[in-house]
Amino acid sequence: MLYSTGMPTDALLYEQLVRIRLFEETVLNNFSKGLFFGTTHSCLGQEANAVGVINSIQHNDIVVSNHRSHGHFLAYGGDSRSLFAELMGRSTGVVGGRGGTQHLHWKNFYSNGIQGGILPIATGLALAEKLKAKNGIVLVFLGDGTLGEGIVYESLNMASLWKVPILFVLENNRIAQTTPIEKAVAGDIKLRFKSFAIPAEDIESSDVIEISLLANKLIKEVRSSISPSALIIHTYRFGPHSKGDDTRSADEIDRMRVDHDPVIIQGQRLKTNTRDSIRSKIESEINKAFNDALDDPFPDPEQEFTF
Repeated sequence: MLYSTGMPTDALLYEQLVRIRLFEETVLNNFSKGLFFGTTHSCLGQEANAVGVINSIQHNDIVVSNHRSHGHFLAYGGDSRSLFAELMGRSTGVVGGRGGTQHLHWKNFYSNGIQGGILPIATGLALAEKLKAKNGIVLVFLGDGTLGEGIVYESLNMASLWKVPILFVLENNRIAQTTPIEKAVAGDIKLRFKSFAIPAEDIESSDVIEISLLANKLIKEVRSSISPSALIIHTYRFGPHSKGDDTRSADEIDRMRVDHDPVIIQGQRLKTNTRDSIRSKIESEINKAFNDALDDPFPDPEQEFTF
């Protein structure tokens, strides 16, 4: 996580993208072995959203994530081993093995798997930041599938009326579980925000630098105006909704990977030896984190857990 000290180097951006990619692939490749508890929702293909947006925040800003939280957590600076351990229910996990994949808390990072339910929480947090007057803002990530929830629009209404410093980041991966967006969302997504007098910009890109530049601009505007804004990222999800529920054809997903892979797009900015060196380093890091987490103990049910 950069904390707004300037655009990261191409190599650092690539490293962050690869870390998320290899973490998610490791989880999906090992889920059927019974090593993880509950469910899991990967962000394969959407890595540039997390990296591009979260690199622009300051240390006191708050990030609120959703069910697809791993990439956001790792881009925020979270530790791979503690995240593996959390998914495995181990005591060394992010929240002691008690929250699982969807319910994380570390520093100013929070996630919750209830679709739409995170919006009023994030809006309330943004109101608190405004009242504290310490220049902090809130980022909240939601998906296109969340747009059918009434609480979303109640939250947008309050955010606008109260002029709270929040950036709504809508990751439109065009499919809600297995429902294509054209069968679930009517009209123009941007107009849903603008009808509440919330400025909204969208971007069709899997390029982490393009996303970073727009996100940085909007975050600065939210911070200076102390008012809400929205960033809509039209993105692509390569993996299933969770572990295997995917109704799309293999050909469709292969075309996405050829044309819209954020790891490949960013990797093309690096020399081959630099790219290979980074990937090798992150592979070792992820493998070690995974295996170390496997050796970690389960929590003692009699012991109280506190943050």
